[in-house]
Formats: sequence, structure tokens, C-alpha cells
Amino acid sequence: MRLVGLTGGIASGKSTVADMLRSLGASIIDADQVARDVVRPGQPALEEIARRFPGTVDGTGQLDRAALASRIFAEPAERAALNAIVHPRIQAEVARRTELLERAGVSTCVYDAALLIENGLHHAMDGVIVVWVPLPVQRSRLMARESLGAEEADRRIQAQAPLDDKRAVATWVVDNTGSREQTRGQVVEIWKALGGGAG
Repeated sequence: MRLVGLTGGIASGKSTVADMLRSLGASIIDADQVARDVVRPGQPALEEIARRFPGTVDGTGQLDRAALASRIFAEPAERAALNAIVHPRIQAEVARRTELLERAGVSTCVYDAALLIENGLHHAMDGVIVVWVPLPVQRSRLMARESLGAEEADRRIQAQAPLDDKRAVATWVVDNTGSREQTRGQVVEIWKALGGGAG
């Protein structure tokens, strides 16, 4: 089975492109969804987080994301400790889902991950789709979407690798600067290049 990475930057339109691929019949593994699934109540990762970060699981047994975020974002060592708990489980779950799709006869799977390139995962892919917009467009869309000032928007954008750097390692680039129809046209062409993903 061919595994194709899908990435972009904050406010670049990656989720829109993922939805378009899904509507064309693509099998998609969403890294964010996997990350949520591995910390559901009853999962070993959540129990480990509760022990390592007291006060981050609420009275209903759910992860208190705000409490956890306040602990890890200010302190790199705490963030590293969380990653050590969560990342191996995410990788194992992605491998499990990939294997299930392969057994079901899926020939192409899209792995949707915001930090695909930052985490070096693109090296394991059979190709990479990067959703790209120019920096001024990315900034203005983020400010409008999240009601942010320019300084806060820039801080969030700078927390990820620049889109131009991601574009440099792309197999395919979706330029999401124009209309939705223009973006969809590019996505359709990429899906055709991937063989339509038929089993």
C-alpha cells in the first residue's frame, strides 16, 4: 500500500484539502484524531498522563486539555515527558490502522499530519502533499479565523516550519490561495496521479 503524507501550516487549508480527498474516496488517517483517541478514558496513555501530570484528568475521567496545556507549553521538559508517553502510542495506532486498510485492499492511504515534516515522518512516506499559501495570506486568514492580533498570529505561525520550507520537500503542492473550486481542481489532479486509490 502506498502511504502519502498530507501537511500544511496553520490556516493554510489542510483540513479543507483532506475533506476534498475524502470526498473523492481517499482513505485518510488523521494524526490529530489518533492523538485524541489514544488519550480517551480507559486508555493506558491517559492513566500514565494522570500519574505524571496530577490534576490534568477531570472528575469525569476525561483529559483536561487546558490544564495539561498550561503545564507543558511553558516547560520544554514537561512537553518532552508528555511526548514520551503519547508519541509511541500514536505511532502504534497509526501502524495498526494502516495495516487494517492494507488488509481491506486499499492501495493508497493519506496520512494527514500538521507536523509531518517537523517530526521527520515525511521520509517514511511514498509522497508528500503540501497545502501552501503565501505568508501574508496565512497570517490574514489566521487573524480572521481566530480573532487574533498580528503578533499572536505570527507567534503561532512561527511555532511550525515555514510553508516555503515544507513546499521544498513536497511531491505535490496544492496552492490554496485562490477559490475553493481552483483548490479542488488541483486536488482532483493529485488524486488522479495517485491512481484514484482504488483497491
